[in-house]
Amino acid sequence: MATGHFSSVGSASNADQPKAGTDAKAKSGPTEQKVSLRIVKVVTPPRSEHARAIRVSGITEADKRAVLATRVAGIIGELPVKQGDRVKIGDVVLKLHAEEKVSAVENARQLKGQRQAELDAAERLAKTGNLAKLQLDSARSALALATSLLDAAEMELARKEVKAPFDGVIDRIPVQLGSAVPLGGEVATILSLDPVIARGEVSERDLGYLKIGDKANVRLVSGQVAEGTVRYISRDASTATRTFRVEIAIPNGDGAIPAGMTAEITLAAKPTDAIVLPRSVVTLSNKGDLGIRAVGKDNKVAFFPIDLVDDMPNGLVLGGIPADARVIVAGQELVAEGDVVQPVEADLQEIKKLVGGDAASGAL
Repeated sequence: MATGHFSSVGSASNADQPKAGTDAKAKSGPTEQKVSLRIVKVVTPPRSEHARAIRVSGITEADKRAVLATRVAGIIGELPVKQGDRVKIGDVVLKLHAEEKVSAVENARQLKGQRQAELDAAERLAKTGNLAKLQLDSARSALALATSLLDAAEMELARKEVKAPFDGVIDRIPVQLGSAVPLGGEVATILSLDPVIARGEVSERDLGYLKIGDKANVRLVSGQVAEGTVRYISRDASTATRTFRVEIAIPNGDGAIPAGMTAEITLAAKPTDAIVLPRSVVTLSNKGDLGIRAVGKDNKVAFFPIDLVDDMPNGLVLGGIPADARVIVAGQELVAEGDVVQPVEADLQEIKKLVGGDAASGAL
């Protein structure tokens, strides 16, 4: 059998406990006993610059998308592309049969030549005084009308072709060679996938940390990871979710990333001064705010609301904590703001238990 007592985190200090054998008279004497102080384990974590990570769910999209349509009705005479083909701006995607339009252009050209000859003859007669000015004006009007008819016929002939409006890939062709298409009928869909766009929505709280040109990592549902740049931040919030659209441009020269794929977007905002602490350190204040408790120079407990900068496997990256704060890592739930405590520096083994083995070297 043994007698004695022990102390642990959160208990009173040994020095403040009354010794065994002290008589009752001493206990009731005029001298007041020292107030017992709770023991808490503290650390002063190293500080570093850490980029704020903002994670949002999103989806990939084509940089450009166009549905090509005919400008005149007709029969498809040529269809030189197929689904999946890459095209350049100006490449012919489809041609309509247009024999009657070719004839119309030739007739208009012949008429213009005739009217030009008539005008030349009228001008010669007008110079010799053998033609009235009114007749000369009529010849000029006839030539202008013939020119307009030729231009209209040539434009109508040009409409038999459907051309690619930008570099891209043919994604869909809903028509076949020889089929009839109406005016404005859909004939192909073209996508521009370089760059491919990852679109997401950021909250009101995170909007102020972002700017055009920031780097971002995009992890696709397939496991593929790509890096891009913020190219657009909306200034008009969605009325339903109060979030703001953000677009990430990702180089995609080989077309390996398709449109419409689910993605996790991690935006890297401007680096900030921060510390890394285990998740178990986070606690609640008397008002219900999430934060950490720390010990000041006077050994009094203070509460600091946390600014979550990032969430990493080895702990939380927190900002907004004073540089000289000694963070309580054990016993923080047993003390309140303003309490005077007895801080004890946590040893390496205790820190390893808090953050999980070898991860301690990266967290504290």
